[in-house]
Amino acid sequence: MTESALTVRGVSKSFGRVQALRGVSLDIGHGEFVSFLGPSGCGKTTLLRIIAGFETPNAGEVLIGGKPITHLPAFRRPVGIVFQNLALFPHLSVASNVGFGLAVRREAAAVAKRKIEDVLALVELQGFGDRRVHQLSGGQRQRVALARALIMQPDVLLLDEPLSALDLKLRRQLQGELKRLQRRTGTTFVFVTHDQEEALAMSDRVAVFRNGQIDQVGAPEAVYRNPATRFVAEFVGETNIIELQRQDGRAVLANLGGITMPAAQEVPMTGLVSLRPENVVLLPADDPSGVAAKVADLEFGGMTLRLLAEIPGCVQPIRAAMPAERAPAGLAVGAPVRLGFDLASAAILPGAA
Repeated sequence: MTESALTVRGVSKSFGRVQALRGVSLDIGHGEFVSFLGPSGCGKTTLLRIIAGFETPNAGEVLIGGKPITHLPAFRRPVGIVFQNLALFPHLSVASNVGFGLAVRREAAAVAKRKIEDVLALVELQGFGDRRVHQLSGGQRQRVALARALIMQPDVLLLDEPLSALDLKLRRQLQGELKRLQRRTGTTFVFVTHDQEEALAMSDRVAVFRNGQIDQVGAPEAVYRNPATRFVAEFVGETNIIELQRQDGRAVLANLGGITMPAAQEVPMTGLVSLRPENVVLLPADDPSGVAAKVADLEFGGMTLRLLAEIPGCVQPIRAAMPAERAPAGLAVGAPVRLGFDLASAAILPGAA
């Protein structure tokens, strides 16, 4: 069996009475791009800092390439890190920033120069070596920080929300560039973010954190379409949480007009269903299979139209989403609609977890 690039075994960490991590275990393969996703205070950054060597766990261990590193100081670990604030040196040139680690390691000048030129080409900053940090755009600074980390050829590269300070358009551009760079280098990337779309777009796998634990680890599509808990369903994208009941041997969505779940699905006696907005469709006004509702809100998002619809007897409005060009004429707040539900795409959740 091939050793993992990074292994976390039973890691726990407390800060006084605050339990930041609770027995977290995770294996990350060589060349994987894995994102730690979760809200503020969930433990994702604490785990990253433990891997980097900036924090010491109260229990558990960290291994890279099968070798324990839990008690190694940060500077002896085969990891690179790109900080949220980038931590570039404003008084140094781009080349000196990128080659800082080589200088500390006392690399021969000619060898260091060649490596700096190669890594600047890798991040598409050829000819920028003599510039100062203040002369660069936000995106260019991101590339300098990446180059500085990659030039040391780390076994694992840790990225602590490095795109969070950028505007939306630049952030999306750099997401694509970062993923392409990771594929070209084959370096194992561990990326911390609270942005669900960012994690889904970039990652090979996503680890969703909650209260110091990992609720679910999986491919982005699997996490989105088959959430393991209610928290994952609600945090990763938007969803409708609907109560499921057994009535006369049938699995019924009790607060949606008694619609029955498909017979092929294994369902519990009682529970919850997660139904994504794109699996709620607008039906013709005379379609008897639909559920009558009224539009409570509309949100135009360019390619996508989102709406909230109120169903009589249903406390919580239903979220629906569709391509904007498919929206029926005359759709407006207060308009009556009939809703259909693609229940084959619904995910059964374990109770209220």
